[in-house]
Amino acid sequence: MIVDAKWVERNLGFNPSMTKVPENAFASTRAARSLDVEDLQREIIDFDSEAPHGREFLAFTTATGMSRYKDVPWPQGLEPKVGAPPASPSGRALPRADVLLVTWTVDEGHALSRVLTPGKDSRNDYRPYTHHYASISRKMRAFCPARQAKRLGTYWTTAIGGKKVVIFKSDSHMSQDGPKLPNKDVWQQLIAEVQPKLVITTGTAGGIGKDFEVGDVVVSPIVRFDCLSKFKKAPFKQAHYASVAPNTKYFSEAEGLFKTNASQLPKDNTRPPQIITVPTDALAQSVVTTDFFGFDTSDDHYKLQGLGDVSEMGDAVLGLVCSELGEKAPRYVAVRNVSDPQIKAEGSLHDQAKIAAQIYKGFGRWSSVCSALVCWALIAAE
Repeated sequence: MIVDAKWVERNLGFNPSMTKVPENAFASTRAARSLDVEDLQREIIDFDSEAPHGREFLAFTTATGMSRYKDVPWPQGLEPKVGAPPASPSGRALPRADVLLVTWTVDEGHALSRVLTPGKDSRNDYRPYTHHYASISRKMRAFCPARQAKRLGTYWTTAIGGKKVVIFKSDSHMSQDGPKLPNKDVWQQLIAEVQPKLVITTGTAGGIGKDFEVGDVVVSPIVRFDCLSKFKKAPFKQAHYASVAPNTKYFSEAEGLFKTNASQLPKDNTRPPQIITVPTDALAQSVVTTDFFGFDTSDDHYKLQGLGDVSEMGDAVLGLVCSELGEKAPRYVAVRNVSDPQIKAEGSLHDQAKIAAQIYKGFGRWSSVCSALVCWALIAAE
């Protein structure tokens, strides 16, 4: 699928090349006014469909909010069982668990918590996590999300098929924290405290190539860096890392569960969303971590084609951390849902970036429901 401004008009009710989105429908006025594509990347991180600016976006467009979410019919005995409130105070270490599940943006958090911790929302209910925040935040640049929130993230616990899970919504981001890469410190600390057998990093991503549609989910044990900007001199700038093959036992059940909320995905989708499982030796199908707000275009502007199936801005840090842990490292997998497909190369690059950002704001939470269900399937198979 290749999308353009007319696709946005058909699926979100406005043409971004002809109609200006109101400033009050942005998480920040800077993103509404700026010509810097990096500001649009921050907009994706901060956009909250349940905040006042999110409600303004929903009112301006035909997008739907999570109030439309329908509970899925879980297989008997494998439904998520929400844990008790985590112990206070917020400065404590995370509890130990079989699985550590981490997501990144505000709307990804809404979707993941709605699916796997029913009745507990990542923004409104999850407990703040501030363990060693003071020391780690000293490495962060001012105004990054973690510094603004004064925490490293929020969390809750759940259980699936008897496996205990820590679900963590991170406020630390490789793309936002600064050149000292404190997100690596956060990963190290989370793994040391939870001591999981499996780590899952999940959320939205841009599809690479024209075969992907909104809601498709790429499950990859391979993550790779494509650093051409902030970390272009780092020793890991083009490194890749691989874990073991994920257990796909319940993937057919997960695809069946997609149907419950698939009507909220774009009407231009030509088929139901699919799960794409990446083989452990298929480097060209990996999850690509960029240090710039890159997205696939029909003219391959960012040279992402051939590097992987999807691009995002952080998962390879987990691979880096696990490579340094060696034999002590847990298994890991990246579960990334396509929130924006390949963008047609027309207009300015900023125009194309706006299209990608608006599609995320319209459908990022709904495509994240799909990846949350895949995370459920991976945990159920443990």
